[in-house]
Amino acid sequence: MAVNLKGRSFLSIMDFTPQEVRYLLDLAHDLKAKKRAGIRTDSLKGKNIVLLFEKTSTRTRCAFEVAAMDEGAGVTFLDSKSSQMGKKESLADTAKVLGRFYDGIEYRGYDQKVVEDLRTYAGVPVWNGLTDVDHPTQALADIMTVEEYVHKPLSEVKLAFCGDTRNNVAYCLMYICAKLGIHYVGFGPKELAPAQDVLDRCLDAAKETGATFTISDDAAVLDGADVLYTDIWASMGEEDKIPERVRLLTPFRVTAELAEKTHNPNYIFLHCLPSFHDFNTTMARDCREKGYDIREVTDDVFLSTHSHCFDEAENRMHTIKAVMVATIGNV
Repeated sequence: MAVNLKGRSFLSIMDFTPQEVRYLLDLAHDLKAKKRAGIRTDSLKGKNIVLLFEKTSTRTRCAFEVAAMDEGAGVTFLDSKSSQMGKKESLADTAKVLGRFYDGIEYRGYDQKVVEDLRTYAGVPVWNGLTDVDHPTQALADIMTVEEYVHKPLSEVKLAFCGDTRNNVAYCLMYICAKLGIHYVGFGPKELAPAQDVLDRCLDAAKETGATFTISDDAAVLDGADVLYTDIWASMGEEDKIPERVRLLTPFRVTAELAEKTHNPNYIFLHCLPSFHDFNTTMARDCREKGYDIREVTDDVFLSTHSHCFDEAENRMHTIKAVMVATIGNV
């Protein structure tokens, strides 16, 4: 069955069928191969997109800008200091104006309702660059990387997220695993287990694909894992939460010793980045001076041959390009 995503917004993997998610991944692989071969398709020629950033990022902004320009689109970047959205102009009014100027709108911020309201009022496709509860472009890049380095069908892959299993990255991984039949393990403290409604949605979707979900604080669940994944424990602005999060999450730090519990010499390690894997950042050093080790992964894993974090980061660009080409492209 042919897949047509023209005019669709991309707010969550859960809005798409397994076949549509598969189409986006196949398109991303194809676009990556063409870029590597120096083949320019200009499938976004004559298009213009705007990036709305209420929350800063390195990879998301660069991935959208390079992906758009690779395909011939124009790009405008607006952060919270250069947009009146929500301050002197309502979100609805801003969306209606931007929808007149642009062919697509990317939003990266906090509340999922913002990106949903942008879709309601803009009249053009809206893409979710990250909210507090979802990060769908990251999930596509994650699974694209899994397909490149784990040489088995996705239905046989076991992916284990270690740490705070109720954060936005863990949730988007749960969603894409549910859609593609991947075996998902959430390995973290009971206090940070996923919300029941999120798990229920995934279990419902899994009825079609055969995906399984295991949530536990017992490291035995890592046995046989093909993928170990983690995320930072605290972001800038969450300094007051660090003592408690370090207490809860230290047992789930990804180390070489923990990785051995997979009993899989061919496991790969993934991380959405940025990562506190050493003390070469201001935040990590400041926390260490206060007695808190905020590293969610150690260098014996992060810098090992098992790690494909930077391949994964590159794949953000290819999967984001696929989303834009599929939804507003001239193809």
